[in-house]
Amino acid sequence: MSDATYSTERRTALVLLGTGTAGADHAGVIRALTEAGVRIDLVAGRGIGAVSAFFAAADAGARLWEPPQGLWTAPRPPAIYRVRLLWRALVACAAVAAAAIALPLVLGLGLALLYPFVLIAQLVAPATGAEMLSRYREWIGLLFAPALLSSLIPRVATAAVLSGALLTVGAWLFGWRRRTTRRRTRGAALWDGLGLPLESGTAVAWALDGFWQFIRGAATVGLPPARELSRRFADLVQESLGQPGYRELLVTAHDLDASRDLVFALLAPAFRESFHHGADEEGRPDRALELVDLGGAGRDHVVDALSAALAVPGVCEPSRLTFAQESGWRGETHRVCDRPGAATRLLEEVAAAGATQVILATGGSGAAAPHGLRAARVDPVGRVGELVSSMEAAAVEEAVSACAPRFWGIYRIAPDHVPLGPFDLAGAYDDRSDRPFRLAELAERGYEDAYRHFIEPVVGAGGEAIRTAAVTPTAVVPDDDLPLRAG
Repeated sequence: MSDATYSTERRTALVLLGTGTAGADHAGVIRALTEAGVRIDLVAGRGIGAVSAFFAAADAGARLWEPPQGLWTAPRPPAIYRVRLLWRALVACAAVAAAAIALPLVLGLGLALLYPFVLIAQLVAPATGAEMLSRYREWIGLLFAPALLSSLIPRVATAAVLSGALLTVGAWLFGWRRRTTRRRTRGAALWDGLGLPLESGTAVAWALDGFWQFIRGAATVGLPPARELSRRFADLVQESLGQPGYRELLVTAHDLDASRDLVFALLAPAFRESFHHGADEEGRPDRALELVDLGGAGRDHVVDALSAALAVPGVCEPSRLTFAQESGWRGETHRVCDRPGAATRLLEEVAAAGATQVILATGGSGAAAPHGLRAARVDPVGRVGELVSSMEAAAVEEAVSACAPRFWGIYRIAPDHVPLGPFDLAGAYDDRSDRPFRLAELAERGYEDAYRHFIEPVVGAGGEAIRTAAVTPTAVVPDDDLPLRAG
């Protein structure tokens, strides 16, 4: 492998990857790059990285971290990925039913453990022991009274189960009435009503509200509908490209119904035509079915791209995207979501958009080394977070290796240790430092990592040659025939 030097003359892409709390790390990275004056031509993202890219493309990156109401540094945790109200209510109903059934057993066990003390009291102080024994018999009589065992407890348990069933039916009817399409579903109506446990709509609303507060300033204008906001965003970025703070945008998601990835792109005219209409390397004739031009016919789908990127597969309901009539899908409505393993696809599309060097912010650490095991999570949300984080880390390693020949350099910014899981938005206890860890600290860590992994060793190296390596800072050097960015 030869030597290469980072150059501001090359077309540079900032690629942001991760889920949930990784957005706080992205905020710190963007803050550091902005502060250091690093030139970024294109921002790309998947998962929560799509939100970071959305803000960075429109010169709104400061809204991610600026106190006191930065999206990731505000005193209150961001309102994203909450457990749906229906699932919380069902858990409460199940807990009431279980408690009602288990209560006699728990109380009976407590009385059994109490009996030795009653017996000792009888031997030491017969009068006091006799009184305690009388009370003990009364408690047993109350515990095993027919009115309690055959009437009250079954009624409470049954009422809790029926309440859960009625809530499920009500949720199914409410969801059915709100559907914009009457698409057929297969399987039991129960699962159609339940859906998946986490709500991604709150994440979308949180991101859009934060962006709108930045755009409107001191005005009191309410948040416009999704389609209007999409058009305003597309027009703002498209008209402002070339000005400081504005960058091209690229976001990937996954189409569950078509079993293919979707690529949402808002590029400068010099790269837009070749990206959308040029033949890809594999010569696939159906590439038009995967590309959505946010600067053209797809300008209504900016919010759809965010909604899809924020829908974590397996725990959030997929978002629904209705394609335009003039698109290749002829107005169909598809279910779309994120794909944690899409790092390679995103880097390939960044290369197709003309980028020749990449700053890669993953928001998660790489593969673990020996003797680096962490305590396993036992809560359901924590376990899902571990799975998502593991998939993302493996996908990043594969992407860097697979896409190395496409770029002059891939400079990776990644934390050495991630104390929070993807869904630990309220903070969590960090075993390594033996203390609680807050989300705002993760943004500060991202800021420090950007300086430590990229700005100081790469940008600060000036004109000196930088020895490339496959580890942080990851500078992967491809073939020598990549063109430099003109002017």
